[in-house]
Amino acid sequence: MNIIKLLPENVANQIAAGEVIQRPASVVKELVENSLDSGATEIQLFITDSGKTLINIIDNGCGMSPKDLEICIQRHATSKIKVAADLFNIQTMGFRGEAMSSIAAISNMEIQTKILNNDVGYYLNVKGGIILEKKEVSCNNGTSTKIKNLFFNVPARRKFLKSDNVEMRHIIEEFSRIALAHPDIKMNLSHNNEEIFFLPKSNLRQRIVNLIGNKKNEQLVPVLEKTSLVSISGFVSKPEASKKTRGEQYLFVNSRFVKSYYLQNAIFKAFEGLIATDFFPSFFINLIIEPKNIDINIHPNKTEIKFHDEKAIYSILRASVKKSLGQYNISPSIDFLQENSFNLEINKDQKIIEPKINIDSNYNPFGSTSTPNISREVINENLNFIDIEEPNPSYKFLQLKSKFILRTSNKSAVLIHQRRAHQRILFEYFSSSSKSQSFLSQTLIFPKEINLNNNDMEILKEISSEIRKIGFEYIIENKNIIVKAIPAEASTENITQLIESIIEQYKIHDEVKLDITQRIAHGLAISMSISNHQKLSEDEMLKINEELNNCASPNISISGKPIMIDLNLVELEKIMK
Repeated sequence: MNIIKLLPENVANQIAAGEVIQRPASVVKELVENSLDSGATEIQLFITDSGKTLINIIDNGCGMSPKDLEICIQRHATSKIKVAADLFNIQTMGFRGEAMSSIAAISNMEIQTKILNNDVGYYLNVKGGIILEKKEVSCNNGTSTKIKNLFFNVPARRKFLKSDNVEMRHIIEEFSRIALAHPDIKMNLSHNNEEIFFLPKSNLRQRIVNLIGNKKNEQLVPVLEKTSLVSISGFVSKPEASKKTRGEQYLFVNSRFVKSYYLQNAIFKAFEGLIATDFFPSFFINLIIEPKNIDINIHPNKTEIKFHDEKAIYSILRASVKKSLGQYNISPSIDFLQENSFNLEINKDQKIIEPKINIDSNYNPFGSTSTPNISREVINENLNFIDIEEPNPSYKFLQLKSKFILRTSNKSAVLIHQRRAHQRILFEYFSSSSKSQSFLSQTLIFPKEINLNNNDMEILKEISSEIRKIGFEYIIENKNIIVKAIPAEASTENITQLIESIIEQYKIHDEVKLDITQRIAHGLAISMSISNHQKLSEDEMLKINEELNNCASPNISISGKPIMIDLNLVELEKIMK
């Protein structure tokens, strides 16, 4: 009995869609790339309900003939390649001929297209891969593609879509990648009839500023290098603009966004010694390489590339970034501490007297001597050694290096990391208080205006209800955040850093199964905790010790590191014998 059968065309297209189209952002990527390949100089993108209801892309490209319009939704239909050898000379964004058929199989697709100088255009309506209607229409030059009810016939796929805010963040990310790779293309993005991006034709620097914000302009360091193997152009950010997330790492090859951790590492290596090990620099780099020296046909999404000589490109890229950082005088800061320096005044008229050594001939090293009487008050003053009367009279505290708290008693000694301890205290406080909504707000005399990029703005909208519960009051005006009130415990001096920290920590824990409340509490704890080098008073050390003991998890920090270490006095006595 024969068991192998050919799949129906619509079923095969739906299966292919599982590889190519994972979410609405995938549709945006494929259709915008088609617009670029058509020679469009203007691209408009209209989104409804984060792409679940409608994705409409309008361009002024070359358009399609009636026959091309009908064939374009079939599998492996493409104008980009004719023979297999063309795969190694690809200069277009698309070439597989899978995207349109996959999208048509899982949505209701409507296409209007018109070739320049033609009198009429053409309309095509496809639902679930089946053509419902085709006719002549009156329309503008170029192509307008509407994708309605994405995954309507694949409920399992639709069920796994995230919230509207999360899906919109992915759309913005895909849109940003294409916009940065093609600054010479005018591009607009609107969501639910609200304009998010209006990007005129510009250069790369201006495109970065329009996408990310005005403050990015002063942080950019140009990178420019041309060799026989590769030409490099773009920008990296100054070290002080580095973040703990990978949100602003854009690497392009022939104006195509690619994911290459190997080449990204070359840029990270160029920043060695300039940023902390757990921070990532921002970069917007485009590599121009001969198409014959790369292979882009290794991944359905075309975001991975094989290079003919990857090691050489790695070395050139690293050297180019390092050269640019050096040209603009960006180097590690050297801080020579002069706290213990001596001010020596030299008198030229004073004679130099040779020091003399006085020997006590009556000194007996085996005889008894008396030790000087040093008052306990002097020791306590110099060492910041504190006797605690309440609540535990046996405890004493010593601050070491303005970073650690040494808690001692007659029987034990515990070393406490003061910053980690304070973060744990704040995290549990905000986590518990947000559930009871017991936060107090402090109204700002002068509201604080904060500029956020669009991706961060979407995150803020996503957590808006939760962040207002903990004491924040703000409005959105002209794409800026106007903060009117903050939690009572927060400082008014670093409001911008406070908001940015909450968003950054939310990104960091995006893949971790933490609820929104815990993510916000994490960000607040990080931004509001004391520094590692902050000197503490007697009352402050006592308060940290008391509040830490009341925490549910006093031994582990919010980042999973130890807060305190028990110094075994018995073992120490054995070692010191």
